[in-house]
Amino acid sequence: MKDAPDSSNDTDAARQRLKAIGLMVAAVVLFSGLDTTAKYLVTRDGLTVGQVVWARFIGQFVLLLLLVPAFGIMSAKALFTTNRLGLQLVRSVLMVGTTAFNFLALQYMRLDQTITIVFLAPLMVALLAGPLLGEWVGRRRLVAILVGFIGVLIAVRPGFGVIHPAVLYAFAAMLVYALFMLLTRHMAHFDPPLVTLFYSMFVGTFAGAPIAYAGWQTPPDAIAWVLLGALGILGGVGHWLFLHAYRLAPASSIAPFIYMQLLTMVAFGYAVFGDLPDLWTLAGATLIVGSGVYLVHRERSIAREMVDAAPPS
Repeated sequence: MKDAPDSSNDTDAARQRLKAIGLMVAAVVLFSGLDTTAKYLVTRDGLTVGQVVWARFIGQFVLLLLLVPAFGIMSAKALFTTNRLGLQLVRSVLMVGTTAFNFLALQYMRLDQTITIVFLAPLMVALLAGPLLGEWVGRRRLVAILVGFIGVLIAVRPGFGVIHPAVLYAFAAMLVYALFMLLTRHMAHFDPPLVTLFYSMFVGTFAGAPIAYAGWQTPPDAIAWVLLGALGILGGVGHWLFLHAYRLAPASSIAPFIYMQLLTMVAFGYAVFGDLPDLWTLAGATLIVGSGVYLVHRERSIAREMVDAAPPS
């Protein structure tokens, strides 16, 4: 007689996936809170983008340096230990760049507009993975990528009405983020995730300090100081939840929930700034999100086919 399937393992796996999904949803809420806070500080409190970017990095840098060793996860010395210092520095500069471009775009654009363009990054990653990593996409995934680009054209509507130049900042943030994700995937073979995350905060803190100092504007009140300090907490806790979610469940199970950030961005945009997305933005975002979810589904199907086709060991 064959052994009965172990239902307890299936139950545990399902529980882990649900927990991972919950952590991912919480992470995107915090990321949306980060962007909303940054936009508020720049547009309502008159702070410069440079000091807001720097506050975001130094806050998370201090949290990592204090809490990771305190909880016994990794020593402070281990956080600085890397097998690819040059690549870590390049990746860190890319993260600083995508953060700066994103905050610059948020000065002039709605939250839902910027996140719609940033959602193009996973599609750009799939497109660039071929020439950069040798991971070429098939015909179906190429069609999904093209549909995603059409979604951006619908959302931005070039040639129909006035397009704010800040759209270029959003596209720059998206492109730099795509390169950042590709390098992050490559770095996973050499260094632990916490080391990679730590170097981004380290470089952002020390490279951004002169820029923040040069254009420093004193926060107008205590609430502005609190919001400035909250940037690092929102980013740090969000990234920790994000990484923990990927440790609990396969990427294909939780990656689609990243797109819930569109809903949280719309909610925060309306609650804080009174902004609502127009029909063009929603239509474009629908195409982009649909393309992204299809790419995740396709990756999962290909991985399953490869496992089924593998000879028994």
